Amino acid sequence: MSLLENAREMAGDLARLRQDLHTEPELGLHLPRTQDKVLAALDGLPLEITTGDALSSVTAVLRGGRPGPAVLLRGDMDALPVTERTGVPYSSRFPERMHACGHDLHTTMLAGAARLLADRRQDLAGDVIFMFQPGEEGWEGAKVMIDEGVLDAAGERPIAAYGLHVLSTVLPGGLFTSRGGPMLAAADALTVTVRGKGGHGSTPHLSVDPIPAACQMVTALQTLVTREFDVFDPVVVTVGAFHAGTAGNIIPDQAVLELTVRTFSDTNRAKIQKRIIELLMDTGAAYGLTVDAAFGRGYPVTVNDPEESAFAGDVVGDLLGADRYLIAPRPITGSEDFSYVLEEVPGAFIALGACPPHLDPATAPFNHSAEAMFDDAVLPDGAAIYAGLAERRLAMAE
Repeated sequence: MSLLENAREMAGDLARLRQDLHTEPELGLHLPRTQDKVLAALDGLPLEITTGDALSSVTAVLRGGRPGPAVLLRGDMDALPVTERTGVPYSSRFPERMHACGHDLHTTMLAGAARLLADRRQDLAGDVIFMFQPGEEGWEGAKVMIDEGVLDAAGERPIAAYGLHVLSTVLPGGLFTSRGGPMLAAADALTVTVRGKGGHGSTPHLSVDPIPAACQMVTALQTLVTREFDVFDPVVVTVGAFHAGTAGNIIPDQAVLELTVRTFSDTNRAKIQKRIIELLMDTGAAYGLTVDAAFGRGYPVTVNDPEESAFAGDVVGDLLGADRYLIAPRPITGSEDFSYVLEEVPGAFIALGACPPHLDPATAPFNHSAEAMFDDAVLPDGAAIYAGLAERRLAMAE
């Protein structure tokens, strides 16, 4: 029986696991319920299993029947602080917690891949590391797992690493996509405090008003992007929050801006951070204000190895058909901490459309929405692709 046929035989089990995970989502680095469910799903398989110290991770190593290198497969496990509004029977039991990004599907598909590969262990020309990771949603869980040794779990660094991520919109259900080079953006946060001198609205000349300066900064940031950066190496600067004042007749002491900055190259990442700080300081000085600005460095650019990305496309085409894979025409502006793995190991991050058939991918709620929905029908194919990537990449290395 083929890998895909075996995976589709497990469809019911996979759907039950995914819905069980969906019902009890957990946040951050510590996911005890999720960890227990993953360990139960792996129980009885010939795996070397370790759990994390600083987080509720699960690392499982499958030793192949023949000597060879290692390949890493990663699935993230954490949810989001969102109150679910999908109305599905297996909705989250907890307010302000929801698997709104589809990590429950990733976890399930990776557990399915472990079962598929365990059945083929004697034919594997090397080892497989299964990386069940908490804390992707802003907690740098991948980095914590790397610090705790996940990349060395099989005894040597893997020769390749692969991650899958489902999308609730944009892509039709069952369609895979990836690309060589930048796949997702780096995302950095910036908090800006513009400090002036408060006073009464009737005598503004006796104050130093931070609001006009902060408004000038917002518009100048957009001009900075359009005039100093190549449109073919994009930079996105968004001012998502502007806090100032308490009443219409009071000039406040300060205004606070909160920004997100997204880039697709290390060069532009460094350049935009330098230029933003210069612009803010110069604008503040022109208005007679002081400015405090501190970048919070987020996830790096997720960069796919071109050869590994092309290989992933071949695996999808061979297992599912050429019509199931699309070379992504451009990167995605979201960010991912799988980027830390790809800084250490060549590999590919692959998106999978999981929009339910009753919704239009062009208008369906996006990942992170309280109404985001994902189709369990993609679970067997995702598990088969995870397993196929590992099996075939090890065979290539013989």
